This record gives sequence, C-alpha cells and structure tokens, in this order.
Amino acid sequence: MRLRVEFTTEPFDLDEAPAHAVVAREVVEAAELDAVDVGPFGNTAQGSADAVLTAVDALLRKALEAGATRVSLQVNVVEEGEA
Repeated sequence: MRLRVEFTTEPFDLDEAPAHAVVAREVVEAAELDAVDVGPFGNTAQGSADAVLTAVDALLRKALEAGATRVSLQVNVVEEGEA
C-alpha cells in the first residue's frame, strides 16, 4: 500500500520559518519516501505505508518538541501509478 501525507505545523511565521516547521521538513526530507514537496503553507510526502507512517510518527514527535502548537495532517491511500 502507498500513502500520501499532507501536513502543516503551527504557529505560522511569515517572516522566518519556525523551528518546528524546519524540523518537520527535515524529517520528511530524510525519510525513505518516494516524493516530497515542501511549500511555505503545506508539505506533501508520498511512499510506502511503512515509510510514511514512520515519518509521520517522527514528524509529530519532533515538531511538537520543537514548539509546534498544532500539526494538521491528512493521510490518503494512493493508487499505484497515481502521482
């Protein structure tokens, strides 16, 4: 099974990326995922179910430890061949 996760961390800071946002992005960029798209207001990552779920666990733990007060995420099953 393949999964796609979309996530944001809060609070936002339009002047500089907060530590929790940087940490969350570092987690998904270092994970064994097939695709990662990092943006200013949301991030998307995709890969095997095990890889995505492992990354989500680390993302939640590290972002909260780094000061996030809210992490919004959505996980979707991705059909094979779907981008």
